[in-house]
Amino acid sequence: MLEVSGLEAGYGPQLVLKGVSMQVPKGEIVALLGGNGAGKTTTLSAIMGLISARKGTVRFAGVPIQSKPAHRVFGHGVALVPQWRELFSEMSVLEHLDLGAMQRCRRSEIGQRIESVLEYFPELRSHLHRRAGALSGGQQQMVAIARALASEPKLLMLDEPSMGLAPMIVSELGRTIKRLNETGKSILLVEQNVHLALSVASYIYIIRGGTIVKHGPTVAFADERELFQSYIG
Repeated sequence: MLEVSGLEAGYGPQLVLKGVSMQVPKGEIVALLGGNGAGKTTTLSAIMGLISARKGTVRFAGVPIQSKPAHRVFGHGVALVPQWRELFSEMSVLEHLDLGAMQRCRRSEIGQRIESVLEYFPELRSHLHRRAGALSGGQQQMVAIARALASEPKLLMLDEPSMGLAPMIVSELGRTIKRLNETGKSILLVEQNVHLALSVASYIYIIRGGTIVKHGPTVAFADERELFQSYIG
């Protein structure tokens, strides 16, 4: 589904990613783990076309996308849930879902699309007309993920979705991610929360200093506490 090879990217003169290579197979959950400043968000930004790749390739479903702007990447079926949600505080929950759906479906299909998304987040039904800025952090994260899902992406990229959330909410988030994957959704999960990543992902990449330092099936990381402490904290 997604193949990244030798990716280099950064901001201005600063090079952040130094040859990142990784894959997300179709229908799998892959986690990218690392500490603050490791290059996790930059990796997602480069894949999404929010920043330009200086070297390397990004292929989605076999099509090179590393030179395309974000709206073109989105058009291929890639959706990003950004760190800290990035909602419009004065817009209602329903307006956010409508915004996500209208980008990739006909107006006549929007209602049905939103209804299907709400099956994953039934709590939002009673908040559809509330301002996003008036919701709790957990509810805002639901809206952010639901907005992305409303576009019916082939690949869903989540940038630290557990950040700032209570442990109980994180556990519920993990269950939702698993449910999405069970429907065939491919997911790239960027996290510092090792427990969440290990509980949902089938494959793990660890990034440090803009470089992938270790990767493998999740089962191979079951007893790697020292490794996580060293690279992630």
